[in-house]
Amino acid sequence: MSYILPSEFVTKMVDAGESKVYMSTRDTLIRAFMAGAILALAAAFAVTIAVQTGVFLIGAILFPVGFCMLYLMGFDLLTGVFVLAPLALLDKRPGVTVNGVLRNWGLVFLGNFAGALTVAFMMAFVFTYGFTTDPGAVGEKIAGVGESRTLGYAAHGINGWLTIFIRGMLCNWMVSMGVVGAMISTTVPGKVIAMWMPIMLFFFMGFEHSVVNMFLFPSGIILGGDFSVMDYFIWNEIPTVLGNLIGGLAFTGLTLYSTHIKTAPKRVLQP
Repeated sequence: MSYILPSEFVTKMVDAGESKVYMSTRDTLIRAFMAGAILALAAAFAVTIAVQTGVFLIGAILFPVGFCMLYLMGFDLLTGVFVLAPLALLDKRPGVTVNGVLRNWGLVFLGNFAGALTVAFMMAFVFTYGFTTDPGAVGEKIAGVGESRTLGYAAHGINGWLTIFIRGMLCNWMVSMGVVGAMISTTVPGKVIAMWMPIMLFFFMGFEHSVVNMFLFPSGIILGGDFSVMDYFIWNEIPTVLGNLIGGLAFTGLTLYSTHIKTAPKRVLQP
């Protein structure tokens, strides 16, 4: 069968989390670097389409191509390991510790950031012909996104910070559904369809994805956006990362694990 039952794919989720905790430093960093770079290219692709067509929905429809590519290649996003690695700890897999989970998260964060930042510099170079001209409509759009989603939030104070946090939660609820969705099918078309739907939803709704932002905001700074590195971290990346962690783990990881692995006692029917 091309469809795997929830009780089976949730076990696959725990197995995947365990394998990521045990992965070598070198392999973790390389896989995370490539994931960050590919997702950054997809973000640049989606923004380019949105600017050139004037229809943001088209960009959102096509953005998931990057997520599908990186997942099928076995690369790792921070949003994915936020959900999978803790499940191996909850399941008491041998040798899986809190330090091991935190180590995995830290390495994936560094790798994703390095990959996204590399593409940010490369695309900024392309947009400006080696920083010799204005960045054009697409570059200006990226710079504007950086300003509106840092200083725009900051203008609302703590409520703005909480808005980013909640958008981060909603984002990884959908992204982690894409990660899990790919496990329910044994065919490439099935995996792609299952991934495509929630990724398209999060992107169109403007939810905050920590790795996408690792590209958008450094790009915005490089291309002349009127906000600082501290603005980016305090008024976007930090609350986004925290929201991604809690949203993905609470809404997807724990709900599936608690109802398909650690199930409650069956109800006894009275004769």
